[in-house]
Amino acid sequence: MCVRWLVGAHPCVLQSRTILESGWFVNEHVTITMTLPIKLPYLPMEARTVDAIPEDGGWQYEPKWDGFRCLAFRDGQSLKLQSKAGQPLDRYFPELVEALLDLTPQQFVLDGEIIVPIDGTLSFDDLLQRIHPAESRIRKLSQETPAQLIVFDLIVDDKGKSLADVSLDERRKRLEKFHAAFFRGNDTVRLTPATTELATVRKWFKQVGGGLDGVIAKRLDKPYMSGDRTGMVKIKQHRTADCVIGGFRYAEKKKVIGSMLLGLYDDEGLLHHVGFSSSFTAKKREELTPLLEKLIKPPGFTGQAPGGPSRWSTKRSTEWQPLAPKLVVEVEYDHFTNGRFRHGTTFKRWRPDKAPKQCTLDQVAPEKKSPLGLLNDKRKTK
Repeated sequence: MCVRWLVGAHPCVLQSRTILESGWFVNEHVTITMTLPIKLPYLPMEARTVDAIPEDGGWQYEPKWDGFRCLAFRDGQSLKLQSKAGQPLDRYFPELVEALLDLTPQQFVLDGEIIVPIDGTLSFDDLLQRIHPAESRIRKLSQETPAQLIVFDLIVDDKGKSLADVSLDERRKRLEKFHAAFFRGNDTVRLTPATTELATVRKWFKQVGGGLDGVIAKRLDKPYMSGDRTGMVKIKQHRTADCVIGGFRYAEKKKVIGSMLLGLYDDEGLLHHVGFSSSFTAKKREELTPLLEKLIKPPGFTGQAPGGPSRWSTKRSTEWQPLAPKLVVEVEYDHFTNGRFRHGTTFKRWRPDKAPKQCTLDQVAPEKKSPLGLLNDKRKTK
C-alpha cells in the first residue's frame, strides 16, 4: 500500500491517509515538522483591482483564472495545500495532493489557482461542490470531475531555496525551468502562460473573448510580496445584460428599497429570477421606493423565484415583493453560472427603449471559447 501525508501546520499535527486496497482511507494523527525556509501559514501575494491594463512597461501579464487561489507546500512526503486566507485545502483535492507528491522534487512551494475543467471549459460550480464535509463525496468528485492546479509562481525551488526575495523576472525564468524539468506529461499540474507584450494579451482576448476572466499584471522588478497588493493588479472582464425587475426587497431597518430582483425570460416565456442589484445611494433608494411600490403585483417571477431562508438570512431578508414586469434595467456583472449572477450586479441605467420580453437568457449564454486553450498555446511568449 501507499502512504501519503497531508500537512496541517508548521510544525504540525497532520492527518495521514493510508490508501488501502479497497480505496478507502484510514485516518491517524502523526506529528511531522516541515523544514521549508518559509513557515505556514504563508499568505499569497495579492492584487489591487484597476480599470485598465497598465501599459507603462515593466509588467508581466497573465490570464486571470476563475478558481481557488492555492499555495502548494512540499517537504518530502508532506504536502499542504493552502487557500488565500491561509486555510487548508488538501482534504478537498486529493487528486492534486497525489499529483504534486508524484513530482520528482522533494521540496518546493508553488503559487497557483485550482480549477475544475468540464467539457473543455472552466466550471466554478463544480469547483464549489468540492468543499464538502463528507470524504466519500470528495473522493467520488475527485474521480468524476478532477481538478487541476494552474501554476504561476515559484516561491521555494526544488533545492529547498527560498525565492521570495528574488524579482519576478528571475522567478518566472526559474519556474519555466522547473516546469520543463518536472511538469512534462502531467495534466494535473500545469503552467500558466505569461508575457511582457501587450500584443500577446490582445491575442488572448481575440482567441478566448468573453471566456477570459480578465488579466493579471505583475511588476517584473518586485520580490514575492506575501500578503501585499502593491506589486500586482487585476483587470476583470465585466459584461452587461438587460434585465426585467421582477420584484424587490425592502431594506433591513427601513422601509425603502434594499435590492431590486432581476429576471430573464427563457424560450417558453417564463421569467426566472437570476440575481439582484443593490448599488444605490440612500437618496436613490428613497426615490425608487414609491416607483416600485406602484408596480407591486403577483406573481412577479413565473419561473424560478427567489429562494427561502438560509443559515445566513433573516426572516425579513427572505421576504420579497412581486412586481408587474414593466421595468428594464441594464446591469454590469462578472460571472453568470448555474442560472444566476454569481455576485451582486451593478446598476448601469434604465432601458425604457427595451421591451421586457426582449430580456432573455441568451444574453448570458456561456462563452463557447475556453481559456483552457491558452494552456495549449505553443507560441513562445516574451
